[in-house]
Amino acid sequence: MNEKMITLGKKRSVIRELFEYGKKRKALIGAENVFDFSIGNPSVPTPQAVTDAMKRLISETEPVALHGYTSAQGDFKVRRKIAESIKRRFDVDADPELIYLTCGAAASLTVTLKALINSGEEVIVPSPFFPEYKVFTENAGGRLISVPLRRPDFQLDIDAIKGAITDKTRAIIINSPNNPTGAIFSEERIKQLAAVLEDKQKEYKNDIYIISDEPYRELTYGADVPYIPKYYGNTVICYSYSKSLSLPGERIGYIFIPSTANNSGEMYAAVCGAGRSLGFVCAPSLLQYTVGECTETTPNSEVYRKNRDLLYGSLTDYGYEAVPPDGAFYLFVKSPEPDAAAFCERAKKYELLLVPSDDFGCKGYVRISYCVSTEQIKKSLPAFKALIEEYK
Repeated sequence: MNEKMITLGKKRSVIRELFEYGKKRKALIGAENVFDFSIGNPSVPTPQAVTDAMKRLISETEPVALHGYTSAQGDFKVRRKIAESIKRRFDVDADPELIYLTCGAAASLTVTLKALINSGEEVIVPSPFFPEYKVFTENAGGRLISVPLRRPDFQLDIDAIKGAITDKTRAIIINSPNNPTGAIFSEERIKQLAAVLEDKQKEYKNDIYIISDEPYRELTYGADVPYIPKYYGNTVICYSYSKSLSLPGERIGYIFIPSTANNSGEMYAAVCGAGRSLGFVCAPSLLQYTVGECTETTPNSEVYRKNRDLLYGSLTDYGYEAVPPDGAFYLFVKSPEPDAAAFCERAKKYELLLVPSDDFGCKGYVRISYCVSTEQIKKSLPAFKALIEEYK
């Protein structure tokens, strides 16, 4: 057996470990008594348009057609609808022949990295970052290079990124709105990043791609999220409907390669080949057709905004330090002691399940997923207050 795979299987991500711990605690003492802020599982119901589309498809479509295989890269009509939506929303030309439907963002990223990375090449990731980036990059044969985001606003540190680029750099993963900080990278910073990458491509005579990981694009609180293909040609979009349509368990998303990317046709062929080699062909057909009917459906973020304001306002009043997030549904809070993991262990005494930042590529913070019921947040506030009082 593959020893590396055994290790990965025995040691889940810290997020999943807490999630499993939470399920056991809920079974033991009741779900209402556990304040589980571990995983980004949307609490907002799936939009009615999605449910209606799925019901209509099931009731009106011949079962053999509905549940049969689509093209390996996804149904063409669905890809065309997604391309048309991209054109309408972002004023970016999109070719359905450069869109590949996937089993969510994880498959999008895994396939894209496998398509791009040759053994030993480097992928820059601003930290803190989603922990699985490291697993996906190494599985593709690459080496992950962590570059800290600027403090205290968690914006891109352009000089640090520039200094990290070498002749082995193949890509940089951008996640905005960001998991775990909730920061949205500004248009100014994206323009500066694009300029640096253009210069470095010329210097090293090698393509460097921006891989834009976009599961949270629609979850914002007023700030605009720059659409990176408008600023930089060599971009790959990895999109997921998990958060925007509250469909995390259904695993549906797509890869989009703009025609502005160098050798976009060859790049798409590499994506198709990577999907084939990894066994990620033909995303779930019912979900393909469903999202094809809902390309313009948007989430209701007001509950998340309410939760954000309540949690951020209360915790900072108690003495916690945090930067207010502009998007997603995470609050990144500074640990009151240097060892964030020790702080999270202490939090369990109050049935608070918080994720330490170590696996996100930085130390001294915790991630709080506020995509829970507002009632849970209200009930948890005395526990947060009692916890911080121990440090005063």
